[in-house]
Amino acid sequence: MEKNNYTSLKKFSKDLGLHLFGVADISGVKADFKLSSLILRKVDKAVVMGARLSCAVLQEISQEPTRLYSHHYKTVNTFLDICAMRVGNYIQDNGFYSLPVPASQILDWKKQTAHLSHRQLGVLAGLGWIGRNNLLVNKEFGSRFRLVTVLTDMPLSIDSPAEGSCGNCHACKTLCPSGAIKESSADFDRNVCLEKLKGFSKSQIVDQYICGVCVNVCGGLFRGHNT
Repeated sequence: MEKNNYTSLKKFSKDLGLHLFGVADISGVKADFKLSSLILRKVDKAVVMGARLSCAVLQEISQEPTRLYSHHYKTVNTFLDICAMRVGNYIQDNGFYSLPVPASQILDWKKQTAHLSHRQLGVLAGLGWIGRNNLLVNKEFGSRFRLVTVLTDMPLSIDSPAEGSCGNCHACKTLCPSGAIKESSADFDRNVCLEKLKGFSKSQIVDQYICGVCVNVCGGLFRGHNT
Protein backbone atom coordinates (compact mmCIF):
# COMPACT_ATOMS: atom_id res chain seq x y z
CA MET A 1 0.00 0.00 0.00
CA GLU A 2 2.78 2.44 0.93
CA LYS A 3 4.60 1.88 -2.35
CA ASN A 4 1.46 2.23 -4.48
CA ASN A 5 0.45 5.42 -2.68
CA TYR A 6 3.96 6.82 -3.15
CA THR A 7 3.99 6.02 -6.87
CA SER A 8 0.53 7.51 -7.44
CA LEU A 9 1.26 10.66 -5.45
CA LYS A 10 4.60 11.20 -7.18
CA LYS A 11 2.95 10.90 -10.59
CA PHE A 12 0.25 13.33 -9.51
CA SER A 13 2.86 15.87 -8.43
CA LYS A 14 4.89 15.45 -11.61
CA ASP A 15 1.76 15.95 -13.70
CA LEU A 16 1.28 19.27 -11.92
CA GLY A 17 4.65 20.39 -13.27
CA LEU A 18 6.80 19.84 -10.20
CA HIS A 19 10.42 18.74 -10.64
CA LEU A 20 11.30 17.24 -7.25
CA PHE A 21 9.42 14.82 -5.00
CA GLY A 22 10.37 12.98 -1.84
CA VAL A 23 8.82 11.69 1.37
CA ALA A 24 10.43 12.15 4.79
CA ASP A 25 9.86 10.52 8.15
CA ILE A 26 9.31 13.47 10.52
CA SER A 27 9.18 11.57 13.80
CA GLY A 28 12.55 12.94 14.89
CA VAL A 29 12.01 16.58 13.89
CA LYS A 30 8.31 17.48 14.16
CA ALA A 31 8.73 18.71 17.74
CA ASP A 32 10.61 21.66 16.18
CA PHE A 33 7.67 22.63 13.98
CA LYS A 34 5.76 25.82 14.84
CA LEU A 35 2.38 24.10 14.60
CA SER A 36 -0.39 23.14 17.00
CA SER A 37 -0.18 19.96 19.04
CA LEU A 38 -3.39 18.80 17.34
CA ILE A 39 -1.66 18.79 13.96
CA LEU A 40 1.56 17.28 15.28
CA ARG A 41 -0.32 14.34 16.78
CA LYS A 42 -1.91 13.53 13.43
CA VAL A 43 1.04 13.70 11.03
CA ASP A 44 4.08 11.45 10.71
CA LYS A 45 5.38 12.16 7.19
CA ALA A 46 6.29 15.11 5.00
CA VAL A 47 5.79 15.13 1.26
CA VAL A 48 8.45 17.55 0.00
CA MET A 49 8.20 18.91 -3.53
CA GLY A 50 10.24 21.33 -5.59
CA ALA A 51 9.88 23.54 -8.65
CA ARG A 52 12.85 24.57 -10.74
CA LEU A 53 13.66 28.26 -11.12
CA SER A 54 14.22 29.84 -14.52
CA CYS A 55 17.88 29.75 -15.51
CA ALA A 56 17.39 32.76 -17.79
CA VAL A 57 15.92 34.86 -14.98
CA LEU A 58 18.71 33.87 -12.60
CA GLN A 59 21.49 34.59 -15.06
CA GLU A 60 20.67 38.30 -15.01
CA ILE A 61 21.80 38.35 -11.37
CA SER A 62 25.40 39.37 -10.73
CA GLN A 63 25.91 41.12 -7.37
CA GLU A 64 22.31 41.99 -6.53
CA PRO A 65 18.80 40.74 -7.24
CA THR A 66 16.72 42.03 -10.12
CA ARG A 67 13.08 43.06 -10.38
CA LEU A 68 12.58 40.22 -12.82
CA TYR A 69 13.89 37.74 -10.25
CA SER A 70 11.68 39.27 -7.54
CA HIS A 71 8.58 38.70 -9.66
CA HIS A 72 9.69 35.19 -10.64
CA TYR A 73 10.38 34.31 -6.99
CA LYS A 74 6.84 35.30 -6.01
CA THR A 75 5.34 33.47 -8.97
CA VAL A 76 7.15 30.22 -8.20
CA ASN A 77 6.12 30.40 -4.53
CA THR A 78 2.50 30.91 -5.57
CA PHE A 79 2.74 27.99 -7.99
CA LEU A 80 4.16 25.79 -5.22
CA ASP A 81 1.39 26.79 -2.82
CA ILE A 82 -1.25 25.90 -5.42
CA CYS A 83 0.44 22.56 -6.08
CA ALA A 84 0.63 21.84 -2.35
CA MET A 85 -3.07 22.60 -2.04
CA ARG A 86 -3.86 20.21 -4.88
CA VAL A 87 -1.62 17.47 -3.48
CA GLY A 88 -3.19 18.02 -0.06
CA ASN A 89 -6.66 17.72 -1.58
CA TYR A 90 -5.62 14.54 -3.40
CA ILE A 91 -4.49 13.03 -0.09
CA GLN A 92 -7.64 14.17 1.70
CA ASP A 93 -9.88 12.87 -1.10
CA ASN A 94 -8.29 9.47 -0.51
CA GLY A 95 -9.31 9.54 3.14
CA PHE A 96 -6.15 10.79 4.84
CA TYR A 97 -5.08 13.88 6.76
CA SER A 98 -3.05 16.58 5.01
CA LEU A 99 -1.68 20.01 5.81
CA PRO A 100 -0.07 22.12 3.05
CA VAL A 101 2.64 24.36 4.54
CA PRO A 102 3.33 27.62 2.65
CA ALA A 103 6.43 27.73 0.47
CA SER A 104 7.49 31.09 1.91
CA GLN A 105 5.93 32.39 5.11
CA ILE A 106 8.37 33.70 7.69
CA LEU A 107 7.17 33.83 11.29
CA ASP A 108 10.28 35.49 12.77
CA TRP A 109 12.50 37.53 10.45
CA LYS A 110 15.22 38.04 13.05
CA LYS A 111 15.61 34.31 13.54
CA GLN A 112 14.53 33.61 9.95
CA THR A 113 12.20 30.84 11.05
CA ALA A 114 8.96 29.55 9.56
CA HIS A 115 6.41 26.88 10.48
CA LEU A 116 9.07 24.35 9.55
CA SER A 117 12.24 24.09 7.51
CA HIS A 118 11.58 22.90 3.96
CA ARG A 119 15.34 22.56 3.54
CA GLN A 120 15.70 20.26 6.55
CA LEU A 121 12.83 18.11 5.31
CA GLY A 122 14.33 18.14 1.82
CA VAL A 123 17.46 16.48 3.20
CA LEU A 124 15.38 13.87 5.05
CA ALA A 125 13.35 13.26 1.88
CA GLY A 126 16.49 12.55 -0.15
CA LEU A 127 16.37 15.68 -2.30
CA GLY A 128 19.80 17.08 -1.50
CA TRP A 129 22.23 18.33 1.12
CA ILE A 130 22.71 21.66 2.88
CA GLY A 131 25.38 23.56 0.99
CA ARG A 132 27.77 26.29 2.07
CA ASN A 133 25.12 28.79 0.99
CA ASN A 134 22.83 27.36 3.70
CA LEU A 135 20.39 26.25 0.99
CA LEU A 136 19.41 22.79 -0.14
CA VAL A 137 21.64 21.65 -3.00
CA ASN A 138 20.27 19.04 -5.39
CA LYS A 139 22.62 16.98 -7.55
CA GLU A 140 20.67 17.88 -10.69
CA PHE A 141 19.46 21.46 -10.10
CA GLY A 142 22.00 22.84 -7.64
CA SER A 143 20.10 25.41 -5.56
CA ARG A 144 17.99 26.64 -8.47
CA PHE A 145 14.64 25.53 -7.12
CA ARG A 146 12.06 26.32 -4.46
CA LEU A 147 10.37 23.89 -2.06
CA VAL A 148 6.98 23.29 -0.49
CA THR A 149 5.76 20.66 1.99
CA VAL A 150 2.56 18.77 2.72
CA LEU A 151 2.34 17.03 6.10
CA THR A 152 0.26 13.86 6.21
CA ASP A 153 -0.59 10.54 7.82
CA MET A 154 -1.05 8.82 4.45
CA PRO A 155 0.77 5.45 4.27
CA LEU A 156 3.74 6.19 2.01
CA SER A 157 7.14 4.70 1.30
CA ILE A 158 9.88 6.77 2.96
CA ASP A 159 12.92 8.06 1.09
CA SER A 160 16.39 7.75 2.60
CA PRO A 161 18.07 10.98 3.76
CA ALA A 162 20.36 12.46 1.14
CA GLU A 163 24.13 12.36 1.25
CA GLY A 164 26.41 14.74 -0.58
CA SER A 165 28.60 17.80 -0.22
CA CYS A 166 29.80 20.84 -2.11
CA GLY A 167 33.27 19.32 -2.29
CA ASN A 168 35.87 21.78 -3.50
CA CYS A 169 33.33 24.24 -4.91
CA HIS A 170 33.49 27.65 -3.22
CA ALA A 171 31.74 29.72 -5.90
CA CYS A 172 28.93 30.91 -3.64
CA LYS A 173 31.39 31.88 -0.92
CA THR A 174 33.51 33.83 -3.40
CA LEU A 175 30.60 35.77 -4.90
CA CYS A 176 28.39 36.32 -1.84
CA PRO A 177 27.83 40.12 -1.71
CA SER A 178 27.47 40.09 2.09
CA GLY A 179 30.29 37.72 3.04
CA ALA A 180 27.80 35.61 5.00
CA ILE A 181 28.87 32.34 3.39
CA LYS A 182 31.73 30.58 5.14
CA GLU A 183 33.57 27.29 4.74
CA SER A 184 30.79 25.33 6.41
CA SER A 185 27.00 25.74 6.32
CA ALA A 186 27.10 25.63 10.13
CA ASP A 187 29.05 28.91 10.08
CA PHE A 188 26.67 30.72 7.73
CA ASP A 189 26.09 34.23 9.14
CA ARG A 190 22.30 34.72 9.04
CA ASN A 191 22.44 38.22 10.50
CA VAL A 192 24.93 39.51 7.94
CA CYS A 193 22.85 37.97 5.15
CA LEU A 194 19.64 39.52 6.48
CA GLU A 195 21.19 42.98 6.73
CA LYS A 196 22.25 42.75 3.09
CA LEU A 197 18.72 41.71 2.10
CA LYS A 198 17.33 44.67 4.03
CA GLY A 199 19.75 46.90 2.15
CA PHE A 200 18.51 45.64 -1.23
CA SER A 201 14.95 46.33 -0.11
CA LYS A 202 15.70 49.81 1.27
CA SER A 203 17.44 50.71 -1.99
CA GLN A 204 14.21 49.69 -3.76
CA ILE A 205 16.09 47.18 -5.88
CA VAL A 206 13.45 44.63 -4.86
CA ASP A 207 10.42 44.81 -2.56
CA GLN A 208 11.16 41.67 -0.55
CA TYR A 209 14.12 40.16 1.31
CA ILE A 210 15.79 38.16 -1.45
CA CYS A 211 19.18 38.10 -3.18
CA GLY A 212 19.69 35.17 -5.57
CA VAL A 213 23.43 35.50 -6.14
CA CYS A 214 24.33 32.16 -4.52
CA VAL A 215 21.25 30.50 -6.04
CA ASN A 216 22.37 31.49 -9.52
CA VAL A 217 26.02 30.48 -9.21
CA CYS A 218 25.21 27.16 -7.55
CA GLY A 219 22.81 26.05 -10.28
CA GLY A 220 25.18 27.31 -12.94
CA LEU A 221 27.80 24.78 -11.91
CA PHE A 222 25.60 21.74 -12.44
CA ARG A 223 25.55 19.90 -15.73
CA GLY A 224 22.78 20.90 -18.10
CA HIS A 225 21.64 23.92 -16.11
CA ASN A 226 24.09 26.64 -17.06
CA THR A 227 22.24 27.89 -20.11
